[in-house]
Amino acid sequence: MPGSDKCHARRLRQDSGAVNGGKVARTKRGREWPDPKLVGYCGLYCGDCLLRRGEVADLARDLRKKLREVKFDRVAAALAGFLKPLQDYDKCYQALGAMVRLRCRRPCTGGDGNPQCRPRLCVQRRGLRGCWECGEFETCPKLAFLKAVHADAHLRNLRRLKRGGVVEFIRGPRDW
Repeated sequence: MPGSDKCHARRLRQDSGAVNGGKVARTKRGREWPDPKLVGYCGLYCGDCLLRRGEVADLARDLRKKLREVKFDRVAAALAGFLKPLQDYDKCYQALGAMVRLRCRRPCTGGDGNPQCRPRLCVQRRGLRGCWECGEFETCPKLAFLKAVHADAHLRNLRRLKRGGVVEFIRGPRDW
């Protein structure tokens, strides 16, 4: 779209692009405007996270509600003899309850997240904005825990952040 980069850049300059009067600004397609404040210390962009967006939590909440409305616990008990996995319906319902709590309202840079996060503590101790400002991030053992979920996405993001800075990072492609 002609002019969309100018509009995008202007929007990024206004209120860091995300918060306007306490409301999250959204594009015409309903996506959140990229916000520099959502760049985590580790190089992941919190705006891309399912926990921040609350999608899993909302779906789990809605499914639990529907299951209660239709009294599915009774259905599961009645069909458990024919469909063996339904014998574990209670565990499934409990797992959905745990998923309802999977929500992160603020990024770690805003004070939320794990207060014992090793990258966060290290960055704060060194007075850096993020791991990308450290020359050791490529081999840092403090980032190893991210590999189980993100493989090396955080490392690719950290390289982009180091190369182009935060504004270029949030405007471009990001890995999750």
